[in-house]
Amino acid sequence: MSDPTRPPGPKIIAVANQKGGVGKTTTTINLGAALAEEGHSVLVVDLDPQGNASTGLGIEPDEREYTTYELLLDDVALSDVIQQTQTAGLHMVPATTDLSSADIELISNEKRSFLLRDSLRQVAMDAFNFDFILIDCPPSLNLLTINAMVAADSVLVPLQSEFFALEGLSQLMLTIRQVRQSANPGLRIEGVVLTMYDRRNNLSQLVEADARANLGELVFDTLIPRNVRVSEAPSYAMPVLAYDSLSKGAAAYRDLARELLRKNARLAA
Repeated sequence: MSDPTRPPGPKIIAVANQKGGVGKTTTTINLGAALAEEGHSVLVVDLDPQGNASTGLGIEPDEREYTTYELLLDDVALSDVIQQTQTAGLHMVPATTDLSSADIELISNEKRSFLLRDSLRQVAMDAFNFDFILIDCPPSLNLLTINAMVAADSVLVPLQSEFFALEGLSQLMLTIRQVRQSANPGLRIEGVVLTMYDRRNNLSQLVEADARANLGELVFDTLIPRNVRVSEAPSYAMPVLAYDSLSKGAAAYRDLARELLRKNARLAA
């Protein structure tokens, strides 16, 4: 039973797609930065053993003493695993390749699907007063992704604007449905965001039309363009909003953050 005396917790969003190269980590980093820019306190949880979100937000490998591995499997204080990034209002739980062995270690744990939920919803989290928690999922539907979906209020799906974009999406939707039926009945789809969109390319427009015809209002109005500044920013260990604040990519992620906030304001009304 929930504790009525506890303050309402942060909105937890899992950013997931089992296909790689769709802009999942890029969306997590830049949406987090855009929400922070809007004045919200945001935590990014890197749940991908590749640790790209950690690198993209400037957390060097030698600064990752405590990571999501410890958050899931060890009794470690939140203050040890949560780090402030170079972006004001944006915090991070980093990841290393240690996380790649977590799937095997989780199998024997009776609460294997609930470890992240319990970690993110513990009473000690209240002191951080986060408004949003964004979970960067690995590009597979493994136990780590299941943990993210069990912990989350909703799932945000980046969808690359290329041929076969909708293929595989049915499996992700099936997994979300199964998690909803078995472990997290409140889970919903936050929406689908089209990434790497090129208005000059007929294929991008066809993918958009196909996505909107099949998914309707689930597809965000905001389109994330194919933009060289977005691609360059991770190599400088910063979000595109900091790397080139005036770029089209930065503007798109600001628009996405504002659309997300409007959408949630309507739901809360």
